[in-house]
Amino acid sequence: MLGAMADIDLVVTDLDGTLWWGWNETHPSTVDAWRTLEANGVHVLVATGRRVRSTREPLGALGLTPAAVVMNGALVLDLATDERFHRHEFGVDAATAVLAAFRAAALEPCVYVEHTVMDVCVGARPSTHELHLRELGAGVRSLDLDAAVAESPVLMFGIMGHAEAPLTEIQQALAGIAEVHVAPSDQYGGHSVNVTPIGLSKWVGVEVYCEARGIDASRVLAIGDGPNDVELLEGAAIAVVPEDGHASALVLADHVVASTRDGGWATILDLV
Repeated sequence: MLGAMADIDLVVTDLDGTLWWGWNETHPSTVDAWRTLEANGVHVLVATGRRVRSTREPLGALGLTPAAVVMNGALVLDLATDERFHRHEFGVDAATAVLAAFRAAALEPCVYVEHTVMDVCVGARPSTHELHLRELGAGVRSLDLDAAVAESPVLMFGIMGHAEAPLTEIQQALAGIAEVHVAPSDQYGGHSVNVTPIGLSKWVGVEVYCEARGIDASRVLAIGDGPNDVELLEGAAIAVVPEDGHASALVLADHVVASTRDGGWATILDLV
């Protein structure tokens, strides 16, 4: 049974560390709670730093095909129909500057693009974790990255499972040029970095989705655990954070719930 607060029309959820942990491990109560929300007319939207494929496939394994804000707001789409609501790409000059910042730190990023035959471009010596590289699967192509950023719409740059210091160096170098999120990597160890166009956030994607679907953006509950959820939590009417979330998220919480490992996500049913 849902709680007493009937003024929420949309629940927006982060994935890693929020809906699931580790290698997409989900508490038994979480999917049941999701289905209860939908049965009671409350939409659920995903907002994640992941790309389309790595969002769609694990959710599909749970029997879930929601709409999603992916790559921290660069793309908004319906995972079931592939209908696109929004795309925000880098300009060529900005993408070139981002690539130069990675190279200045002696790193070679994954370059996430909108293309008919590939999702990700990598160079000859990608700096991302080898497991991450394997997981990119058929959607990855080895290309000249200078040509890739000049010729294809670039949505995001990223590296998974790396030492923190050079990623923080990139974050500092790109201040005012791009949005840069550095965070611990649960799956790969070390830290990860995602770089998206300036002015972009998960909340921007949520607002686009709400407008497209006729949902009041002032009636949103958001749950997230990381630094890339800050704008999302600030924008939502109700901000929910797992107890083991990052300090930058916890300080914004209207409600702190149990870890995702302990079924904290299902507590949403008491808040809407």
